[in-house]
Amino acid sequence: MSVKVKICGITSVADGVAAAAAGADMIGLMFYERSPRHISIPTATEISRALSPFLVKVGVFVNPDEDTVMRAIGECGVTLLQFHGEETPEFCAQFGVMNMKAFRVRDADSLLALPNYSTDAYLLDAYSPDAHGGTGAKFNWDLAIEAKQQDRPIFLAGGLTPENVGDAVRKVQPFGVDVSSGVESTPGKKDSAKVQAFIKAVRTAAPAE
Repeated sequence: MSVKVKICGITSVADGVAAAAAGADMIGLMFYERSPRHISIPTATEISRALSPFLVKVGVFVNPDEDTVMRAIGECGVTLLQFHGEETPEFCAQFGVMNMKAFRVRDADSLLALPNYSTDAYLLDAYSPDAHGGTGAKFNWDLAIEAKQQDRPIFLAGGLTPENVGDAVRKVQPFGVDVSSGVESTPGKKDSAKVQAFIKAVRTAAPAE
């Protein structure tokens, strides 16, 4: 099975269409208001409707209220929920669609909370004291290999670029990779050439069987 590619922080129809055309499997729609990639429910709906129903639309949240999550599912066609804050296992599991919990990895102790969550997947991102992801910081990929022992699909994020994602895929062999700032020209604006190069690097490192 080929490694899934998620292009996160899509803020426009044009960027969503370009990501899909480049071969992305998933796009991330950011509903966290403090993020430079935050979009409204109507904008997310417009983006989602312009894309194939077979492209997975991921709603990205940080400590959201239930209503926001339900609106993202009902109005935007979100089919996978990604929780980046301090959400409880019970909160993550209540919405009736696929979900994954993001963990900011600083050291081995950062992995201790993983078994508490029976989410469909885990996303491992670099730790930052100031932001819930999207910083471009990288962490020790050996910890991602260790996290695979939890027998959940692992998405690798944090500091991935077209230049290093091939090495990450070969070393970690994750279920998926997630990129945002690593393929941008400015925060929230994707660079189509970088998106294409990123996806090509992933497919070269882990061709479909």
